[in-house]
Amino acid sequence: MTEAPKATGKDAAVVPVTPGKIIAVHVAYESRAAQRGRRPSQPSYFLKPTSSLAGSGATVERPAGTELLAFEGEIALVIGKPARRVSAETAWDHVAAVTASNDLGIYDYRPADKGSNVRSKGRDGYTPLGPGLIDARTITEDQLRVRTWVNGQLVQEDVTEPANMIFPLSQFVADLSQHMTLETGDVILTGTPAGSSVIAPGDTVEVEVDAPVAPGAPTSGRLMTHVIEGPGDFDPALGTLPATDEKQTEEAWGSREAAGLPPVAEEEPVLTDRLRRLLTAVPTAGLSAQLRARGLNNVVIEGVYPQTPGTIMVGTAKTLRFVPNREDLFTHHGGGYNAQKRCFDAVGEGEVIVIEARGESGSGTLGDILALRAKGRGAAGVVTDGGVRDYAAVKEIGLPVFTQGAHPAVLGRKHVPWEYDVAVACGNATVLPGDIIVGDDDGVIVIPPHLALEVAEAAYAKEHEDAWVAERVAEGNPVDGLFPPTGIWKEKFTTWLADNPPADL
Repeated sequence: MTEAPKATGKDAAVVPVTPGKIIAVHVAYESRAAQRGRRPSQPSYFLKPTSSLAGSGATVERPAGTELLAFEGEIALVIGKPARRVSAETAWDHVAAVTASNDLGIYDYRPADKGSNVRSKGRDGYTPLGPGLIDARTITEDQLRVRTWVNGQLVQEDVTEPANMIFPLSQFVADLSQHMTLETGDVILTGTPAGSSVIAPGDTVEVEVDAPVAPGAPTSGRLMTHVIEGPGDFDPALGTLPATDEKQTEEAWGSREAAGLPPVAEEEPVLTDRLRRLLTAVPTAGLSAQLRARGLNNVVIEGVYPQTPGTIMVGTAKTLRFVPNREDLFTHHGGGYNAQKRCFDAVGEGEVIVIEARGESGSGTLGDILALRAKGRGAAGVVTDGGVRDYAAVKEIGLPVFTQGAHPAVLGRKHVPWEYDVAVACGNATVLPGDIIVGDDDGVIVIPPHLALEVAEAAYAKEHEDAWVAERVAEGNPVDGLFPPTGIWKEKFTTWLADNPPADL
């Protein structure tokens, strides 16, 4: 690695050849989080030894007996002046240069490392850097692009625009400086985008970082690494031997399909077609009574009603949580590809998006664009204990929506979209992802999946009984002893039921 460009003015600094420490970020890109199915709420890190450094054109060994050597094209930040307890606003001033890196790792050792990555990513040559440096003072942190090629084929490409990043690059500098002094020459590897996969002896990997929209379009040049076979004579008396399993194989390759693994067998859904028909046929009032009989009283999402009277909604919960607006939090979580947008993009067919808005109706929690997206993905509906903007347009879309009512304001007035697929409190009811959600003119009911079929069948049978009782009342009979049937009325109903069982759904 060559010296970084000298900064100008009183903060001038020269980056030494060997950094004091190399700190790597686990996950930073939205695309990587989506690929893994796990999105961190805060950054996390691991250390790499300086003995893992290598330059462009170097060879890297995949030890004999291992299978899952993976590349990760990344942007590396080189610290230009010491940083200790610096703010997010001034953190980028402490970065002297940017370059390309390849955070190589052997997934065969990943389970044994338990997140430390000491053996999986700390081997000699497993942190190639270079070949050139981009002066950080000539760019902004959101102008960068990272690309990776394997054997000449482009396999990774992403940019550091805010919508693409879970965390801005400067946040890593500021966060780490809370816990340690970042010294001149230290390197931060800022995570890899989607597309990381397995490489083998004979492969060549190239990584380039550039700023195509910055003046002069500066670039690091292509960092080239050649993979060769290396010795693998691990001594079992000294430590853990490499091993693979389906989880590591899938994550190393990027997907089960790429790894050649069979698809995961799908479990029989709780909400079967028959159960859906049963729940559609019975009112929420009947379901509420059956849940109460089983000791569950707090299963009504209070204060929400359908936009369109007569709407019946049945589906499984996909949850979304808003927290009260706080301006500094909205800066990081409110804009770009936030949790609200990701949730509506990820909703599946037959799911109901249940939004926790704390009963605060003084702002919209969705509008016509998101309603269109949910309907297009086959969502069964939306329940929010907050407001809905573009109310008439949302109603026209035809997606079942249960809400407190209309409000024209956007999220930033009252809410910050925070996270999804977590436990939420909507209308004073706890809702877990996968709970059964049923709505009609009376409101919305939450049914634990393990009770759903039992409750639905009992409610359906009770509706059949109530229909017979209603006919008797309509004939002029008093309700005493008839609602519910007891004594002689019970005998009459039992006789009638034998010849008139409920329709088979």
